[in-house]
This record gives sequence, structure tokens and C-alpha cells, in this order.
Amino acid sequence: MLSVLGFLFICNSTGKKMKEVYMFFVIFLAGFLFFKGNANLFDGDKKALLEFLSNVPHSRFINWNEQIPVCNNWTGVTCSEDGSRVIALRLPGVGFHGPLPVNTLSHLSALHILSLRSNGISGPFPLDLLNLKNLTNLYLQSNSFSGPLPCNISVLKNLVIVDLSNNAFNGSIPFSLSNLHSLQLLNLSHNRLAGSMPKSFQKFPKSWFVGNYISLSYSRPIHKLHGFPPSILPNPKPKSAGKLSERAVTGIVIAACVLGLIGFILMLLVCCLKRKDVDVFVSKLEKGRMSPAKKISQNEDANNKLVFFEGCNYIFDLEDLLRASAVILGKGTFGMAYKAILEDGRSVVVKRLKDVSVSKREFEQQMALVGSIKHENVIELRAYYYSKDEKLVVCDYYSHESVATVLHGKREEDRIPLSWKTRLRIAVGAARGLARIHRENGGKLVHGNIKSSNILLNSQQYGCVSDIGLSTITSPLALPIARNAGYRAPEIIDTRKATQPSDVYSFGVFLLELLTAKSPIHHAGDDDVISLVRWVTSVVKEEWTGEVFDLELMKYPNIEEELVELLQIAMSCVVRFPDQRPKMVEVVEMIENIRPPDNEYQGSSEAKSETCTPTPLLAATNGPI
Repeated sequence: MLSVLGFLFICNSTGKKMKEVYMFFVIFLAGFLFFKGNANLFDGDKKALLEFLSNVPHSRFINWNEQIPVCNNWTGVTCSEDGSRVIALRLPGVGFHGPLPVNTLSHLSALHILSLRSNGISGPFPLDLLNLKNLTNLYLQSNSFSGPLPCNISVLKNLVIVDLSNNAFNGSIPFSLSNLHSLQLLNLSHNRLAGSMPKSFQKFPKSWFVGNYISLSYSRPIHKLHGFPPSILPNPKPKSAGKLSERAVTGIVIAACVLGLIGFILMLLVCCLKRKDVDVFVSKLEKGRMSPAKKISQNEDANNKLVFFEGCNYIFDLEDLLRASAVILGKGTFGMAYKAILEDGRSVVVKRLKDVSVSKREFEQQMALVGSIKHENVIELRAYYYSKDEKLVVCDYYSHESVATVLHGKREEDRIPLSWKTRLRIAVGAARGLARIHRENGGKLVHGNIKSSNILLNSQQYGCVSDIGLSTITSPLALPIARNAGYRAPEIIDTRKATQPSDVYSFGVFLLELLTAKSPIHHAGDDDVISLVRWVTSVVKEEWTGEVFDLELMKYPNIEEELVELLQIAMSCVVRFPDQRPKMVEVVEMIENIRPPDNEYQGSSEAKSETCTPTPLLAATNGPI
């Protein structure tokens, strides 16, 4: 403003007419603003993008227009923080076909990320791209490129990720690629490459090179050393394998028949045992049934009723629960869980608690504490039942699977793997739920059994914590065995007592499980058990971080930094000494900061509805990721 006033003062002092001064000022200001508005982005970048688009055929509409600003408006274009340069260009699956135009993208000298995957681009490797010295991520997979790879590709010394899979590149693998010391991912699978492999590529999975004419005979000692088998395709059958003899075929048929008969008998036994278990459940509860022909005191009457929590609008009693169809869901740490289908069609989960070691009063106090927790990422307790022979808790039935089932269940062809977006939602939802639990009872409430089978998915695929506070009312924790062992903090082996820091440790293991898709422990033969924490720690220590992550995550572009950030959070949770672990409130904040603050993670709040419903509560304030 001072410079403009000074300009007017100088013009006025020269004796020019005020009208002329005014017109000159308006023209000057308009020109200044126009120049400023168009100088936000380097003119060469905008020109290069427009020239590129006008010279490559495409079947989908792309909204690049000279009349609108580039940054935050043009599809697939990401600018630097100051808006001066284009740093990322992501145009997957937009219908590009034919060769890439020369002398266009090479002018984007500040480009870090280029993704043109899943198009129909043909021709040789675009040598223009070798001018992009700042390029870190290159995604050209699933196109129709052909010809040899450039021998001097190592001039792109900042490359971290290169995905050229599913093309028709031929020739040999340039040995100059082994000079790229920052390279973490190199996927050349399903091309027509031939020849030998650089020795330095032993650090990469074999699956990144399958579908070529190159030798895949190198070994991967890291997996052998730490006990986890590599998650790659099965070894191909040797070419020399001959046909089975007639005697062998007959033996196989007989063995199959015998095994089938044994399997059928075992299935019958399992069904009978399950039916027996349900009958025992019903018969035990029927001991507490109220008989209208008998006069029962008020205290006895209370013992035979389900106790519902305040605000719950369920309308059923113990009689209804006894008449309901029961389906076994599974056996957990604290007892058997059943799905009970009520007469009105609604479903609830009934858990029969075992080894309850507290008095009725202590049991009721703990149930009242747990039942008061209302949060969108916590599976609410709806009712409980206490008698001498049976202790039950009732909660909503979630039709969505647990994280354990989704991660480790059978991977049929029609199964949809957990995307990175979903895994982040699971992590942040479960973290918020556990942080809310830790606030109760003056900040002293402990979950005591955090594991992937106790993290359920709500309708928006956010993680929700179940089995709250049951560890407090059961017998002291036994020595960790089976699947739970990998989740238990080291100090629990000695103290036999769960704490909030031990919950944080278990949550850290759960995060590692999300990142690796591996179970928390691995049996390496005999009685040798290798923990996921120990394996990940050793791999990271050897600077083989890329070996840690689930290969299903490698198909998602531009998530490398986020993967590493979540890994660092998990490792901070599983440090050996409890006082060095972060609080769950801090863990929530760290996970929420993984993604930019663009409303992808919104702040958590208490669930507003405190009425009991048989369907999962929606995570209303969990924003989309």
C-alpha cells in the first residue's frame, strides 16, 4: 500500500492530470495481479503439461485448461508447497495410447513422482524421462512398452521405486540399476527380459522378476535366518518331472478314499461336540429359569435376570435368550462366544466367561464401568448375567469380520485384500477405541487382551475394540501360549498382570500384523517359536525394511513414506521397557498425522447415541480416508 501511495505522490508531483494517473495505476495494478496470478506456477511446467496432453491420444476427459489454475485444480497434478513447480503427475488408467510425445514431460525438472500405469502407452522406454534428475517414484506398469531398457538409467540416482511390470520390455536388465543405492522397489515382472541378475538384487523378492527369461536361482537368506518363509509364488515344477505310474495312481486314489472317510467321521464328531456344548450352555442356564408356579424372593428373582445398561432399548429377557438359536462363533481367551438369533430376527453375541475370580459385587462394579463406555470405536457391552454357575456378557453382533479373519483367512480368488486405506482406517479406529478405554476409571482401565481377533470392522471399515476389561475379573494371566503369545509384553511373563503399557505393546504387535500380514508368532519347527516383533526388529536392523511389508501393499503407489511412518510407530510401541512406550493418546495423534490434514482423519468424539441397537454403530465422525 505504501508503494502505491508513493507512486501516486510521485505522479502527482510531476503535474500529470489525476485522471491519467488513475488510469495508469489501474492498468499497472491489473497487470501486476495478472502476472502474479500466472506466475504462481513456473510457466514452463504448464506449457509442458499442455503440450504433452495435446500430443498423446486419450479416451477419458482430463480437465486441463489454460483458463483455470493448475495447482489444486488440474487432475493428477500436484504442486510444491509454494505452488511454483509441478512435483507429481499421476494419470493412471486414463486411456492413453500410442507413444509418449518427446520433449514434453522432460521439462518438468522438479518432478518427483510420475505415474502413467494401467494405460495403453506403447513404444520404447521414453528416454526423455532420463532428464528428470529429481525423480524418485516411477510407475509405468501395465502398459505396452517394448524394446530394451536404457543402459544409463542410473542417471536417475534418486529413484526409490521403479515399477515397469506387465509390459513387453526385452533385452537384459541394465546392471547400472544396481548403482541406485536408494532403490527400495524394482518390479520388472511379466516382461520379456533375459540374461543374468545383478547380485545386489538378492534383496528383492523373486516375485518382482517372474514372467521373464532370467534366472531366479539366487537365494534369500534373510528369510531362512529369521524363520519366516518368503511370501512369493510357489517354486515351479522341474521340467524333468514325468508322469505318475499306474500303481502310484491307484495308491493315491485309495489313500484319498481313506482320508475322505476319516474326514467325514471327524466332521460328525465335531458337529456332535458343538451341539453338546450348546446343550450344556442351555441346560446350565435353565437352572436359573423362573418358574411361575413357585414363589421366588426378590433377591432370587434378581439373580435370574439379565442386567441391561442405562439407555438400552433391547426388549428381551433370559427366557428369550434361552429360546434363541445358538451358533458357536469360537473359543476365546475368556470363554466361548455364541451368536444368538432372537425371535424378532435380531442377533446378539453371548459370551460365557470362564475362570471368573471375583465376587459378585466386584463383577457388577466392573460391568458397570465397562458398560458406561460409549464410543464409536468400542464394542459396547449391552447386558450381563451373573449366577453361581454362569457369568454371561451380551453385546452387539457385528456382521463384518475381525481383522484376524480378513488378514489370515483363506485367500480365495474372489477375496478382496485389505487395501492400504482400509488398514489405516483399522489402525486409527482401533487406536482411538483403546485410547478411550484407557481414560476410564481415572485413567487406570486396562483392556488386557488386544489382538487382531478382538478388533472388528464397522460398516465404514474402521477398527473397533471388543472384549473390554474382561481380564480384570478373570484369573491371573496364564503363561502366554498359542496365538496370544506374540501379543504379550515381555513383563507379563513375570508379573502375570496386564497394564496400560502392556496394552500399548500388544497394539504395536497388531500394527506390525497390519503391515506384514504375518501372524504374531511363527513356529519354526520343534518347539522353536519366533515372534513377529523379533523378526521385524532384525530385518529393520539389517536395513532390509522393504522385506517387512505385505506384498499386497506394494501395488499401491505413493504410500512408501506412510508405510515407514506406521512401522516406526509400531516399533515405538513394542520397545522392551514399559516406561519407554508412548501413551495411547500419543499413538492416536501419530497415526492421524500419517495422512495430510485434509479431513481424511477427523477428530474422534463420543458416540452421541446411547441407545442399544442390534446393528453396529456407525463411525459417524470417522472421516473418509
